[in-house]
Amino acid sequence: MTLQDFARSEYVSLTTYRKNGTSVATPVWAAAEGDVLYVWTRSDSWKVKRIRNNGKVVVTVCDVRGRITEGAPSAEGAARLLDEDGTRAARKLLARKYTWKFWLVDWPATVARLGKRPHTGIAITF
Repeated sequence: MTLQDFARSEYVSLTTYRKNGTSVATPVWAAAEGDVLYVWTRSDSWKVKRIRNNGKVVVTVCDVRGRITEGAPSAEGAARLLDEDGTRAARKLLARKYTWKFWLVDWPATVARLGKRPHTGIAITF
């Protein structure tokens, strides 16, 4: 497994952990820069809340529905929530990777929220 396995994949399954240790996997978009994998998500999402409590994560290559094929690259890592500047940088990386898909999702949501972007960037190191 290399960071580039995740960077090349369109989706990765981000597994976070509840306080009781139960794992929860969610398919997300991710982009890499340097030795860090970046994810961008809503600030009020459960994965953000779980990462605040426990930064341990598992990242696995998956499809849009979160299905993982046998032998898919997977790795344990440490996640940290990014500040406003870090989130902005992560958003730019993801916009560069997903181009029109990202804008198709982000632009209408921004209009609906009157310009507010209540999102949080997540940095994952392995």
